[in-house]
Amino acid sequence: MGKIIQLDDALSNKIAAGEVVERPASVVKELLENAIDANSSVIEIDLEEAGLAKIRITDNGDGIEEEDVLIAFQRHATSKIKNENDLFRIRTLGFRGEALPSIASVSRLEMKTSTGLEGNKVLIEGGKVETIEKAASRKGTDITISDLFFNTPARLKYMKTVHTELGNITDVVNRLALANPSISFRLVHNGRQLLKTTGNGDVRQVLAAIYGINMVQSMIPISGESLDYKITGYISMPEITRASRNYISTMINGRFIKNYALVKAIQEGYHTLLPIGRYPVVLLTIEMDPLLIDVNVHPSKMEVRLSKEQELNHLVTSVIKDAFKTKELIPAGVVAQKQEKAKSEQFFLELDHTEDADHKQDNGSTPGVSKPFVEEKAAELSERYKAAGQQEFPKNELPNWQNAIVAQEPFMEPKFKVQEEQHNVPINSQFGTEDVKDDSEIQAEEKALRVPPLYPIGQMHGTYILAQNERGLYIIDQHAAQERIKYEYFREKVGQVTTELQDLLVPITLEYSADECLKISEYQHELERVGVILEPFGYNSFIVRSHPQWLPNGEEKELIEDMIEQLLLMKKVDIKKLREEAAIMMSCKASIKANHFLRIDEIQALLDELRRASDPFTCPHGRPIIVHYSTYEMEKMFKRVM
Repeated sequence: MGKIIQLDDALSNKIAAGEVVERPASVVKELLENAIDANSSVIEIDLEEAGLAKIRITDNGDGIEEEDVLIAFQRHATSKIKNENDLFRIRTLGFRGEALPSIASVSRLEMKTSTGLEGNKVLIEGGKVETIEKAASRKGTDITISDLFFNTPARLKYMKTVHTELGNITDVVNRLALANPSISFRLVHNGRQLLKTTGNGDVRQVLAAIYGINMVQSMIPISGESLDYKITGYISMPEITRASRNYISTMINGRFIKNYALVKAIQEGYHTLLPIGRYPVVLLTIEMDPLLIDVNVHPSKMEVRLSKEQELNHLVTSVIKDAFKTKELIPAGVVAQKQEKAKSEQFFLELDHTEDADHKQDNGSTPGVSKPFVEEKAAELSERYKAAGQQEFPKNELPNWQNAIVAQEPFMEPKFKVQEEQHNVPINSQFGTEDVKDDSEIQAEEKALRVPPLYPIGQMHGTYILAQNERGLYIIDQHAAQERIKYEYFREKVGQVTTELQDLLVPITLEYSADECLKISEYQHELERVGVILEPFGYNSFIVRSHPQWLPNGEEKELIEDMIEQLLLMKKVDIKKLREEAAIMMSCKASIKANHFLRIDEIQALLDELRRASDPFTCPHGRPIIVHYSTYEMEKMFKRVM
């Protein structure tokens, strides 16, 4: 007699449940995806004991027809695909036909469903149909899962605490709410409401409901497209970071997915604007042809394979970099942050009445600001400057009228500073005069305008530079500032290693183990491309006779050793990454340190150089360079204004 047998459906479903139903959050995810696919506009999730006692999901979707009620609980029964070709054009969230039978096999399930005519109710326990009968005809589906894993006690042993399991469920609901802002979600646990979205299609309101109103104020809209991809979303300002990647949400065709390469592309977009070990808050929505994505990789359907993945990653990185190119990324002081928090409630109310932040009105103004209001404020500012002894409004120091108003009107700052559109049009043309400039002049102006002119006051503890202008007080970390300047210098130099070599009177000798020598020898050419010129010298050693002239004096041996060490640590040698690390190391070594006192002319020279930097707001490690306290904040601290 043969040893191979055909497993019965009950056991097969339990095995499938091991992949599909890992924990209560998996059940919630699968049932919510079914509700979304059923064209629901309102979905309610009611939980008890983090879903282990009860999960109830109610929607107002299409419902299930009477003849399909029992078929829906059979393995691989689905309405989403008909043939093999449909697998390559999947636009729905669920399609495998495994969720309902897998869930029913490890729980007590009750479902009421109706297409709007007659309703049906079915009771299933451990995968076995107990009863099926007529029910109320309210359109939609109401499904209740009780005693999850009651017949698989071994699975219960692996459940975490109630708080952990509830956190996993909340995360699932949050992601699906972000992917579907046109659906109203309501999440309740043990009678307490945890999330409620309006379903009006404004994703900013969903972000505010999940992350808080202050977070929405600090997020920038992004958009971009190529022949194959269209990207939209919101990204946090660099000073708003979190300790994990969990706040990065990536959606493809309405499906939340996990893709490490996409997360790396997002981080690369921020580049040196993020501190080491910190991550931004990002909502990235990608639309693409279903032919370019394979979602049939894993039963959870969160892991996908992408065609033209490098093209997508490059687009994501460039879109995020472009979003920061014209932004002033100087963090505000503590007082300003408290003011924004106090006014955040008003901002949230205005979201209902304000157009999307990236939409330009016909008059070229920021959404919610009328043209007469702009002209009035511009006139007021002009009068103020004249009264102060200045000839005219300093248009060349501000990128557009919105920044001008924000700079002088503190009460407007929380509402418009982040949401503003940045224009490449010279400000003179916005006030009725023409000022034609070529692209290079405009780019140079935009770069300088990101950091306003600063006038030095002095130093604090030989470490921090104090500077001022008409907008208030600026505190600059002198080491971080010069590190940014040197980094941009070395980043350019390390990419163009030429014949600018300095011969050494006493060559540098370097010794390594046998396996390290093999790797160094294999990638000797790559090291030469970052300025490390090695010659074999005896057994397991190398000699350096010359180096590029731009290597910092006195640090040559240590830097060369550091660059070789970086190469040895790389699993896969990436010349771009190697150059990046080399530039960062050299900039740190060559920069002025703390407790180094500077003359006023040296401070001014450093500030001027910083204004010309491409990214003058953070050092290469992502730490902030400048902090700004507005005049209004200073007056507020000293109780000169209320």
